[in-house]
Amino acid sequence: MTPRAADRTRYDRATAHLDAPVAIVDLEAFDANARDLVRRAAGKPIRVASKSVRCRALLERVLGQDGFAGIMSFTLAESLWLARSGFEDVLLAYPSADRTGYAELAADPKLAAAVTVMVDDVAQLELIDRARDGGAEEIRVCLELDTSLRMLGGKVRIGALRSPLREPAQLAELARSVARRPGFRLVGLMAYEGHVAGVGDSIAGRPLRSRAVRLMQSAARKELAARRAAVVRAVRAVVPDLEFVNGGGTGSVQHTAAEDAVTEIAAGSGLYVPRLFDNYTSFTGRPAALFAQPVVRRPGVGIVTVLGGGYPASGAAGPDRLPVPYLPEGLRYDPQEGPGEVQTPLLGSPADDLRLGDKVWFRHAKAGELCERFDALQLVEGDKVTATVPTYRGEGHTFL
Repeated sequence: MTPRAADRTRYDRATAHLDAPVAIVDLEAFDANARDLVRRAAGKPIRVASKSVRCRALLERVLGQDGFAGIMSFTLAESLWLARSGFEDVLLAYPSADRTGYAELAADPKLAAAVTVMVDDVAQLELIDRARDGGAEEIRVCLELDTSLRMLGGKVRIGALRSPLREPAQLAELARSVARRPGFRLVGLMAYEGHVAGVGDSIAGRPLRSRAVRLMQSAARKELAARRAAVVRAVRAVVPDLEFVNGGGTGSVQHTAAEDAVTEIAAGSGLYVPRLFDNYTSFTGRPAALFAQPVVRRPGVGIVTVLGGGYPASGAAGPDRLPVPYLPEGLRYDPQEGPGEVQTPLLGSPADDLRLGDKVWFRHAKAGELCERFDALQLVEGDKVTATVPTYRGEGHTFL
C-alpha cells in the first residue's frame, strides 16, 4: 500500500460516521509542516498568515508551538475580532478603508495595543483620522515596501502590484510623516516577495519554465535583499526603535530569514500545504487540509460523479486554480466539464471501485480559501476524528 493509499484508508475510517461533503485537517501533517517552517526560519519568529488558516482553533494551536509569534491578518474587521478573542499581536497586511473599524480601534485601548495597521500613503493616515469619531488612542502603523523586480529600466515588472513605496527615500519620507502626525506610531515594516514566496520553481513537465523561474527568483532575492537593507537603514534613521521588519512567505522562508535586516517571517500556506505549494525545490510539505465529496452516480465504465466540488481559488483564472482529485489516486476531471458547482464527473480506472456514497478526497489550490466553503474542520489524528472546530464561516464571519 502506498503512503497515499494508507492516508485514504485512515481518512475514510476516521470520517466513516460523517456524510460528505466534509473537510479535514490531518494534525500530524499540520504539526510536521509547522516544525519544518520553524526549521527553515532558523531562529527568527514566524508570524502566521491568518488568511491561509481561517480557523481560530488552529491559529491557537500553531501559536502555541515554539517558533511562532503573532498573526498577519487580512481585513480590519478580522483584526479587531481576533484581538477581542485574545490574540495580542495582530498585523493587518493590507490597507483598509473600513471607517467603522478605525473608529472602534481608536476608541479602545486594548484593540489599539494589539492591532497594527498597514499604510503606504499619507492619504490613508488622513482617512484614519477622519474616521476616529472622537477616539484618541494611538494607532500602531506599519509601512509596506514594494518588492517587485524591475528590469529594462522599469519596462518589465515581476511581482504583485502592491505598495507604491519602492526606494529608501520614499519610505523614510512616509516614516517622517507618521512620526510628525499626532495619534500614530510607526512600529514596523513589511515586504512580501510573492514572486519568490508564492511561485513554485519546479513545475512538473516544464523544465525550461522551471529554470527560468529559478533564475528570476535568484535575481529577485539578490536585488530585494540589498534594497530592503537600505530601506530598513533609512527608516531606522527616522524611527530607531522600530519593533519589527516582516518579510517572506511559505516558499521563501529560509532565504528571507537569512537577511540580517529582517526580524520576522510571515507564513501560513505551509501549514495546510495546498496544491500550489507542491512545486518547490527548497522544501516539501505534507498535505494537511483536504475535503471530500460523495459519489452520487456512475454514468459509465471508468466514470463516477461526485456532488459539487467546483471550488476555484483566487488569482488569474487557470487550471492551477482548481482543486485536484487526490484520493483515490488516478482520478481526473472530464476536460469538457471540469469541477462543477453541483456535480463533478471524474474519469479513471479507480472510478470502477467506487460505490455510491464513497468519498473522493480533494486538495484545494490555495490554503485558507477552503474554509470559506465549510463551516467546520474535522481534526484527524491517526484514524480518528478527535475534534470538530469551526472555521471563520462556522463562527459567522466571512470577512471577504
